[in-house]
Amino acid sequence: MAWAIVIFGAAVWPDGEPSPTLRRRVAYGRQAAADHPDALVFCSGGVGRHGPSEASLMAGLLIGHGIDPARLVLDELSRDTLENVVAAARFIRAEGLEGAVVCTDGYHIPRARMLFGALGVPSRQGPIRPGYAGPRAHWLRMLARETLAYPYDLALVVASRRRLLRDLET
Repeated sequence: MAWAIVIFGAAVWPDGEPSPTLRRRVAYGRQAAADHPDALVFCSGGVGRHGPSEASLMAGLLIGHGIDPARLVLDELSRDTLENVVAAARFIRAEGLEGAVVCTDGYHIPRARMLFGALGVPSRQGPIRPGYAGPRAHWLRMLARETLAYPYDLALVVASRRRLLRDLET
């Protein structure tokens, strides 16, 4: 059975260009797409502080690197990790796929996989660059943010699990 490649969004710069983090996550997704040539690629991320949507920038980068546009599914409404996971889980269930290949930075993978697991969707880590991805100070800030976000998202998903699971079926 097929897995969906799920690429998590990141910031878009004020000039509408993808941030280095977004480019890096797309590169992980591009590698996963090469490793799984029949898998659909779920690009997740809406419009943040600056447009266009993270998902549309991902799609443009992927297409520019030869990924068939027919493989791409864009989620342009999600604004955070929990919304990304819920949208991807809904898609995975609707398509009868096995689970998610999570394409994001190493510091973000545990939280994304925890959320998929809480929603009953199997996941596995996609390709990542070993070591720090980007400047060390950025990496440390993101680790600190994840340290706070993990229990927060876990509490949210536990408190609203029934509703979230019900929503996955619609």
